[in-house]
Amino acid sequence: MSTEQKVQESEKPPSNWPQPKPVWRIAVLANIKDDNAERPADVPPDAYADYDHIETIHLIQAALETDGHKTKFIMADQSLPFELKKYKPDICFNIAEGLGGDAREAQTPALLEMLHIPYTASRLLTNAIALDKTLTKRLWRDRGLPVAPFQEFNIGDEPLRHELRFPLFVKPAREGTGMGVDMKARVETEPELRERVNYVINSYKQPALVETYLPGREFTVGQIGRPDAALFSRHPEWYAADGYHRFPIMEVESSRAATPGIYSNAAKSHLLGEEGAPEYLCPADIPPDLAKKLHHLSLRGHTILGALDVSRVDIRLDAEGQPRLIEINPLPGLTPGYSDLCIEAEADGIAYEDLILEILYLSAGRWGLLKPRDLPSKPGKNPGSSES
Repeated sequence: MSTEQKVQESEKPPSNWPQPKPVWRIAVLANIKDDNAERPADVPPDAYADYDHIETIHLIQAALETDGHKTKFIMADQSLPFELKKYKPDICFNIAEGLGGDAREAQTPALLEMLHIPYTASRLLTNAIALDKTLTKRLWRDRGLPVAPFQEFNIGDEPLRHELRFPLFVKPAREGTGMGVDMKARVETEPELRERVNYVINSYKQPALVETYLPGREFTVGQIGRPDAALFSRHPEWYAADGYHRFPIMEVESSRAATPGIYSNAAKSHLLGEEGAPEYLCPADIPPDLAKKLHHLSLRGHTILGALDVSRVDIRLDAEGQPRLIEINPLPGLTPGYSDLCIEAEADGIAYEDLILEILYLSAGRWGLLKPRDLPSKPGKNPGSSES
């Protein structure tokens, strides 16, 4: 450690952050991807794309255990309530995607609420809304946030609204991870639109979301925190005066990806640097005023939906270069070196273990598992962050 770093460390207030017990029992809840499993004939090929690999679960467990906690992975399937009663966790680290249905990402939070078990990240209502892209856009639009013109199709032959002009973009209304998105998602004509809408409705058993195609650059913007985050954080110096830490903005450059110009599941499935993978440029090379605007819109999108502690918002520029919000992920992927939020954290100088533990302790503070620490009159502002 340099002399300057030692001086900076000595100027920090002493830590008086007590833990209520030396060790917590933490259940890590997730749905696991089995690439070799046979898929039912009536589900699309990317039906389980947003499930996690077991290796990611092991990495999360290892990160949590660096601070002395005990962990157990529990599959978020029909056996979950029985396994929870057996293990009796103090808190759950939740990244479960659910087992199908309109609000599948809210299934595990709903169960945990019913059993009075604390858990990480957003609560059930936010998880239910965020997976419904159409409802999310309606809420954002009605609160004045910029979204592309859109329309939901439930049966496939609804008249196209007059404000929608070709080219258009079609995707499932209630999926994530680029599911249902490929080179045919962009449509140029009415026959192409009808064919694609009917494909989505029939294949994914849910409405199709149709929106004006956004031809500009694509960004993803992550944040952690809440107004009292510094009171429960292991790193209160990370947070701006409003209680949030803005990660560096990442640009997704997909012109040479498996689906050029379209951030699809096929593109996302490639590892960083592989042929067919997009380029993940973090920090994005953008002017400061655009970065400030993107951070502001992302945090507004987060707070309007009631997201808690962590989220990632995807934004794309329209034909005039103006940002339009696409969607929010309150359960962002946590695979180091691969998931967007992890890439942003690494670019920010935040170790993977610190990111995982920060999500844990922010959530634990909400549930009363931690006493708030004493702070100077104001939490330290994160250099380079923008106010919302």
